Amino acid sequence: MTDKEQMSLFDLTPSEAPVTELPKASVGKSPSAQKTTRSSKTAAPAVSVPVAEQFASLDALRETACNCQKCPLASTRTNVVVERGDRTAKILIIGEAPGEQEDLSGLPFVGKSGQLLDKILESVGLDTNKDVYVCNTVKCRPPNNRVPTEIETTTCKPYLLEQIRLVDPKIILLTGATSLKSILGEKLGITKVRGKWYEWEGRLVMPIFHPSYLLRNQSREQGSPKWLTWQDVKVIKAKYLEIIGTEPVVDEEF
Repeated sequence: MTDKEQMSLFDLTPSEAPVTELPKASVGKSPSAQKTTRSSKTAAPAVSVPVAEQFASLDALRETACNCQKCPLASTRTNVVVERGDRTAKILIIGEAPGEQEDLSGLPFVGKSGQLLDKILESVGLDTNKDVYVCNTVKCRPPNNRVPTEIETTTCKPYLLEQIRLVDPKIILLTGATSLKSILGEKLGITKVRGKWYEWEGRLVMPIFHPSYLLRNQSREQGSPKWLTWQDVKVIKAKYLEIIGTEPVVDEEF
């Protein structure tokens, strides 16, 4: 199968109907904290979680977040959007903020961008119910889907940091510029840093294009956002298999 044929596995056009059946987050026990010693090409500054913001479990975090009134977004939300996926996953994906579908369902990445994210992961054999944990930089929808403000991301960041600590992933994927800035503090555009491994808090971190960007850029030509994402997701899958101790399956046509 050629690269273009393989990329068609995660095609999703902007005109596709909204999701009809929403995925459900699995509720599992968080694994014991472990540190990875793997090195990377680029180092990022460490961020410590304030002791006052620590939670005993993801259930405790969810309960507090769902009652949070710390920023103005609380007054306009329908639901607090905390998580979906496997709470023991080795891959954690961070998006920007909930959109309309997410606000209505209470689950992250379930609109068109979420459907495309699932297809991207499935194209390399990653199951969104058991291989990944998905969350957002902020837990409430900004009005009119605008970009979250610095105050909003800063206020919500303790929840995000706690999700990372409690899930204890080995790989973190940052989708888009907002999550990139929140975790790594990078001021460069996503096009400059996507596909690069960073080390952050003993974990491997890679910025990738947000699925909504791919929805606006449908080309599969070499060098296009979709083609670059296909290269990134293959690297991510290979690193995932390395971490879990499984040899990747090599397709001679690639």
